[in-house]
Amino acid sequence: MPSKKKTKKIFVLDTSVLLYDSNAVKNFEKHDIAIPITVLEELDSFKKGNTVTNLHAREFIRYLDKITDANMLQKWVPLNGKTHGKIKVVSDEESEQDASKVFGSIKNDHRILNAALRLRELEKDKQVTLVSKDINLRLKARALSLDAEDYETIRIKDIDHLYRGKTSLSFENNDPINQLYKTGSIDPEDLEPGKPISNHYYIIKNHSSSALGYYNPRSKKVELIKPVSAYGINPRNAEQTFAMHTLMNPEVLLATITGAAGTGKTLLALACALEQRSQYRQIYLARPIVPLSNRDLGYLPGDVKSKIDPYMQPLWDNLSIIKNQFSESSKQYKKVDELVQQEKLSIVPLAYIRGRSLSNVIFIIDEAQNLTPHEIKTIITRAGENTKIIFTGDIFQIDTPYLDAQSNGLSYLVDRMHNNDIYAHINLEKGERSELANLASKFL
Repeated sequence: MPSKKKTKKIFVLDTSVLLYDSNAVKNFEKHDIAIPITVLEELDSFKKGNTVTNLHAREFIRYLDKITDANMLQKWVPLNGKTHGKIKVVSDEESEQDASKVFGSIKNDHRILNAALRLRELEKDKQVTLVSKDINLRLKARALSLDAEDYETIRIKDIDHLYRGKTSLSFENNDPINQLYKTGSIDPEDLEPGKPISNHYYIIKNHSSSALGYYNPRSKKVELIKPVSAYGINPRNAEQTFAMHTLMNPEVLLATITGAAGTGKTLLALACALEQRSQYRQIYLARPIVPLSNRDLGYLPGDVKSKIDPYMQPLWDNLSIIKNQFSESSKQYKKVDELVQQEKLSIVPLAYIRGRSLSNVIFIIDEAQNLTPHEIKTIITRAGENTKIIFTGDIFQIDTPYLDAQSNGLSYLVDRMHNNDIYAHINLEKGERSELANLASKFL
């Protein structure tokens, strides 16, 4: 029996998709792509600025200009490459079913819906699907019986099994633990079968004792690790011991520390950076700025420092905790203030690193779950010689529109980068902020 011919598809892309990934049109195989004229109008309003969103808007507009000199309003134009379909800018919004009347208002989202509905009326032999990162727009599309889906090309399929960086093993006898303490290392095959993951951590237990180890990809052994102190901060559990080992390991140039609020991600990263300050020219601290109502920094009064300080306050709070481990007259306390005054410890907005080469620095990016995969790549590609980059965040606490646990840059980084020799990851599970904070996390 002859196989059924696949239905040709037309994907209608919303503005949110192109602001998330300017190369999105290249990721739909041989299917055709439609861009509503309203989307181009919205992209035009995003093209000025220094954020990655602004960059994506400019890049897509340049791409459209590059691939053709024909009128895309009149005909379908081939995309670059033999494996791609065609693209067209659609301006006809006179659909029989008017989204503006159905939902009771005239707005850009409803114009985009009308363009997709009209396209479905004109292209009856093709399946028309709206692709959007905007959940509300997808819900409205489905209410109009229009196929709608999320843009999932840059998306983690199984977030429940995202790499966590550690394994807990139990043994009936004490042999592996004794050997680890006696010789300092053990063959990974003696712990579990299969090829071990680079810089992977192990909690090894039996009935009466335990040991902590990690797989060193250079020695090809699981080596014993012991808790270490960093600028007055001591680990309070096994995961924090692993995190500090990763942060202090000179062979690890890229590290990610994930976990819920109160697990110590930012505090450990800052303490370990201060402990290693003599090995680097500068310590950079940053976190994504997610302004209220999506207003840019320029809306706030004052100079750059005044504008970013409210967003960076959690970093200052963690620095204060570290300083307060010591008396005000101590060298360690004064050293932190000195590093800040000399700008050897700087808190900066991420937008200011674009185009820079960061050499001989340790760079901590907090709340990295609010970054897109493209932003993560942009930051890492800034790294020069003797630079270590640390990302911390909670992948389930997203503050940025159109990102979620499966599509944010931090999840993407952990999924794509693990098992590289210069990369390590650990997920912190136990809250250590306070008994009250732990109680809230558990029951509220």
